[in-house]
Amino acid sequence: MTEHTVQLDELDARLIAMLAAEPRIGVLELSRRLGVARGTVQARLDKLTARGAIKGFGPDVVPAAIGFGVMSFVTLEISQRYGHDAVADHLAEIPEVLEAHTITGGGDILCRIVARSNADLQRVIDKIVGYEGIRRAHTIIALAELIPYRTVPLARAATRI
Repeated sequence: MTEHTVQLDELDARLIAMLAAEPRIGVLELSRRLGVARGTVQARLDKLTARGAIKGFGPDVVPAAIGFGVMSFVTLEISQRYGHDAVADHLAEIPEVLEAHTITGGGDILCRIVARSNADLQRVIDKIVGYEGIRRAHTIIALAELIPYRTVPLARAATRI
């Protein structure tokens, strides 16, 4: 993935905040609330999307609301013989793996996974470590979400840099 640096200004930050609060809002309504022309809003959205600052406009699904109430983080130690890409391909086949990142420190890959129950979590972990490229897994169960995933404060802070 190519990294692009996108400079945000106050209008960009306000636009992102409105879209985060109301993802289904239209361009015309955004322009009305922001007090700028429709073409300006569309151009800003196009620029932010093209440069990768805005990744999508889809719904944010809450796993617990669809029956996956157990969230955990799993650190994987992998066999270097297989490499990250092969392990990532394996993890991508498991629907309960929400995201995976290569990391530094005591492990090689950090995953966020969900399950229906603690017993189901065991099934998911067994499926993850069933691949011979994964040597060991360390699991931490999340008890409560204190700060949900968020980017609006970051976008606001980026305008002050």
